Amino acid sequence: MNFNKQIISENQQIHLPILEEKKVELFIKREDLIHPFVSGNKFRKLKYNLAEAKKLKKKAILTFGGAYSNHIAATAVAGKLAGLKTFGIIRGDELGKNLKKTLEENTTLREAHKNGMKFNFVSREIYRQKDSFGFIEKMKNKWGDFYLIPEGGTNGLAVEGCQEILTKEDANFNYICVAVGTGGTIAGLIKSKKKKQKVIGFPSLKGGFIVEEIKKYAIKNDSWSLNKDYHFGGYAKYSEELIQFINNFSEKTNVLLDPIYTGKMLFGILNLIGKDYFPENSKILAIHTGGIQGIAGINNKLEKKNQQTINYL
Repeated sequence: MNFNKQIISENQQIHLPILEEKKVELFIKREDLIHPFVSGNKFRKLKYNLAEAKKLKKKAILTFGGAYSNHIAATAVAGKLAGLKTFGIIRGDELGKNLKKTLEENTTLREAHKNGMKFNFVSREIYRQKDSFGFIEKMKNKWGDFYLIPEGGTNGLAVEGCQEILTKEDANFNYICVAVGTGGTIAGLIKSKKKKQKVIGFPSLKGGFIVEEIKKYAIKNDSWSLNKDYHFGGYAKYSEELIQFINNFSEKTNVLLDPIYTGKMLFGILNLIGKDYFPENSKILAIHTGGIQGIAGINNKLEKKNQQTINYL
């Protein structure tokens, strides 16, 4: 995988009865096809951070995440491909008590481990202190010098990478839609979109703090908004209705979505289309930010509850 290469993802048109009925065109930018693990916004966010780590002659990367974090898996794989060691601070000290069992049950951490990532499992209380100077210094004493990437991967260089998602061929879309986690991807889209275009973010978390995060990196104007009606209870929360939607959508379009980010976004877009939110003849581009690797872990949780799983592979 060449991190210096300019990657342009295809736009796949979606054909559904509701779109014909409402006279709206919907396309999905297939960023998920960039790489099985370093896909979508993860590739975009890591691209310039890896280059900066190399420029600073760092030998390792340290970052943070939960047990099913796409960012953790992507950083481990990308680090290996770039010839860098990777260290992951993982939320949940109970996961480190029996690492063998954890790796057997958790496909995300198993992939990260397979690609050489060294873990430090910490309690949720300590995890909240992860950005403090004292914590970072403790990690440097343990592992030596490293290049630090924040949880979720969002920083100025990540936003710069996400500005490359849109190309000149995307200028004819009226709306750009994207799932929102830490705010870096939508900030990049806001900075790179055309003046006439509007960006709509679909947060996967509850709470309004994300607006300020986005404003750190993006121009403060009225050409973007957040729709907070489709988080399904918050981060990593989902319902049987959402799982059913993902399976139906995949069956009709051959596009697999995840229940943390892209599933919620597409559910929201189609629900809004049904409510005539978008004017007739609107052209919508939804960004598929990847995250498919996490489905296996989510299916494990669903199976334990005897609930419907996502049709995967």
